[in-house]
Amino acid sequence: MQDAVSNHDVFFHVRMLIGVVLGLGLTRILSGIAKIVQHPGKRPLYATHLIWVAAILVMIVHFWWWQFGLARVGPWRFELFGFVLFYAFLFYLLASLLFPEEMDDYTGYEDYFLSRRGWFFGLLIASFAADYFDTLIKGRPHLQALGPEYEARLAIGILLFAAATWTRDRRFHLALPILFLLYYLSWIVRMYDVLG
Repeated sequence: MQDAVSNHDVFFHVRMLIGVVLGLGLTRILSGIAKIVQHPGKRPLYATHLIWVAAILVMIVHFWWWQFGLARVGPWRFELFGFVLFYAFLFYLLASLLFPEEMDDYTGYEDYFLSRRGWFFGLLIASFAADYFDTLIKGRPHLQALGPEYEARLAIGILLFAAATWTRDRRFHLALPILFLLYYLSWIVRMYDVLG
């Protein structure tokens, strides 16, 4: 079937479903932010949670941006499609964990976030592992172009996220998303500012 359809057409088809999944994640985050704005006193806010909201929002937008690099991949097989779709699912799940359907069992966002930190950071670890495999899919030259910082970034991130699953230290949980977001933004500007 791949012979009857161009690689560009297949990628467009794949990109459409990825876009739907990422769009659902963006909708979840934006709806959550809107609820906070509409009802600011309903639940006590938690700075760490809000910074992770910003970080995951940036990660979703960035994922959508740099997945355009998959246009050079071919031929598309179902396994590759399934993997990329799984990677997009991780972002939707992260967004859903930040803004659950109900929070009746929790006193606020801090109580909720700390109780779900194992899931949240586990998904972040999975997204970093998926990032590495996604980079390999784009070819060894692409991996080498990212330099040694890329692999160090993933390894350090995974270690920090693993530590975050175990600790309830509020200073650590506040510092981690601040540093992560600042570094991630610098990484985007330095490495992915222009598609091509």
